[in-house]
Amino acid sequence: MATFGRVIPVILVVFLIIEIVMLPLPWTVAGLRTENPGLTALMKQRITQAKSRHEFYKIKYAYVPLSRISSSMIHAAVVGEDGTFFEHNGVDWHEVGQSLQKNWEEKKIVRGSSTITMQLAKNLWFSTSRDPLTKVNEIIAAYMLEYYLTKDRIVELYLNEIEFGRGIFGVEAASRIDFNVPASQLSRDQAARLSAVIPSPIKHTPDSTGKFVLSRTDVILARMDARGW
Repeated sequence: MATFGRVIPVILVVFLIIEIVMLPLPWTVAGLRTENPGLTALMKQRITQAKSRHEFYKIKYAYVPLSRISSSMIHAAVVGEDGTFFEHNGVDWHEVGQSLQKNWEEKKIVRGSSTITMQLAKNLWFSTSRDPLTKVNEIIAAYMLEYYLTKDRIVELYLNEIEFGRGIFGVEAASRIDFNVPASQLSRDQAARLSAVIPSPIKHTPDSTGKFVLSRTDVILARMDARGW
């Protein structure tokens, strides 16, 4: 009982810190129903990193509504990054459990568990850090996004804000730069290739002939086939 009594204050302090960090988010999230984001936390992080290395850095970005993104790109992103996106409420707890077990066995982070909604939250407000507090904030923000926004709005924001390469943000910029077509005209193969680089957009490019991109592209196309997409 004494141990339990000592644990309660610690838990309360942790949640107090989280609440302070997350306090502005309900108003910010609600505004995303009708307003598009400006510079995201990830964009700012990349700009800061480039400045610290004294490197030139230019953001290539063009926001487009969901109606101007090919269905193949939507499907490829879902099967590639979050197969249960349309079923969960922001967090896939089964994946969280599997990832915790795998990372515990390997004694390091080798598997992630971020849903599309969690990735969107991270890009908008947080950083690429994997520390536990950032992950907790992502989870809370993901639930807020799911509460205030529709699934279509979440995936629209996600595909417009996700990083596809150095300075390349959003599917419209990526499809024009990599394939010389607007996002509305992406083919299944092109969409699968773009989705394939989402986990590591700085290291890999959609037109790569390397094993990572080719194998992930094949997996994504197979998953799309299995769903009738």
